[in-house]
Amino acid sequence: MRSAATASARRFTALFGTVALVLAASGCGGGAGSASADGKVTSLTALDYYTDASEHAQWGERLTACGKTAGVTVEHRSVPGASLVPTVLRQASSRTLPDLLMLDNPDLQQVARTGALTPLDRYGVDSNGYAEGILSAGTYQGEVYGLAPTVNTVALFYNKDMLAEAGVSVPKTWDELKRAAAELTRPGRYGMAVDANATFEGTWQFLPFLWSNGGDETRLDSPQAAQALQLWVDLVESGSMSKSVLNWTQADVHDQFAAGRTAMMVNGPWRISELDKAEDLHWGVAPLPVRKPGQTLVTPLGGEVWTVPQNSSEDRQRKAARVLACLNDSATMRALAEQYHTVPSRTAVASRYAREVPSMAAFVQSVERARPRTGRLGVEWPRAATAVYTAVQAALTGERTPEEALRHAQRTATGS
Repeated sequence: MRSAATASARRFTALFGTVALVLAASGCGGGAGSASADGKVTSLTALDYYTDASEHAQWGERLTACGKTAGVTVEHRSVPGASLVPTVLRQASSRTLPDLLMLDNPDLQQVARTGALTPLDRYGVDSNGYAEGILSAGTYQGEVYGLAPTVNTVALFYNKDMLAEAGVSVPKTWDELKRAAAELTRPGRYGMAVDANATFEGTWQFLPFLWSNGGDETRLDSPQAAQALQLWVDLVESGSMSKSVLNWTQADVHDQFAAGRTAMMVNGPWRISELDKAEDLHWGVAPLPVRKPGQTLVTPLGGEVWTVPQNSSEDRQRKAARVLACLNDSATMRALAEQYHTVPSRTAVASRYAREVPSMAAFVQSVERARPRTGRLGVEWPRAATAVYTAVQAALTGERTPEEALRHAQRTATGS
């Protein structure tokens, strides 16, 4: 499964430059689907960013199956991730939006603000049973506009053989993490790896350390934020983590782990299918450590929401809502989770899944308290995200101390 973070960065950038095009788009016209001579809706259109051939085909099968439950066929189209939101904005301004639209969850508030989406309760879509953070990701100004069949987050992957050889337990606190990383570091191998690159993906990986320690993107120059950044600095300066993390993507971090060049890494469940292919790699996964016992782990929420755009046909919107409800029913959630190594969004389904698929248990546990990236700042999130990864870069290169880097980040985030 793709990382939500990098795709989000590209779409946010595109969205900020063009959002004004659709501020008056709440009266959007119908989609491109068809109706029979008697006016009955017989087909709908759907748009997403699943351009990978196999993934596109798999989602096409899901949409077709759910279309049958609503008595329609679904014409499924995918565009590259960076093109999705600009495409949506153009379609909104020309009143040619699809009947069903998938969005990366941080993009929903921006698109909902234009008036281009329909509140789902208008058509009786069931939004019960979701964890608070997951439901919040699809909500704008108190109205639920999108629901995610499955979600994801990050956790700590570790090499079982390396930890056993070094006599190291899976770390649960930051001090334990530093000690374990030091013990696991050998010539040609680091103890720990993260993605600290200068993109939203770097921010995404830092957020669990910031949030779990009581830090907040609304106050980046807090002592709690500085403690989190100091942890990463300590790992690099001690030699337990490569300075190359400044340039690594999450895919690079995975490659280092799979090749035995790091004993632990921060990454997401979308890496599991590749890890399973490595016959001699014995790995485990656990929730990320917190600074001290008793703190609550808070991780960022990844995943895509499905929405029903506004158009002039109530019948089309009603049919689209039925398809969306089918994508979010318990059976479909479970099937998608197994297919893509993601977490079912309804808590009861996720709990059963964790018991039956142990490799996903840490992600299920973390998702229960995961926070949407727009949860505190809404549409202002991208500016803070940029400030965060800039601060991480400055601190890890030694250009600034964590405190100095975060003071600068706070000025950048607030524009003052």
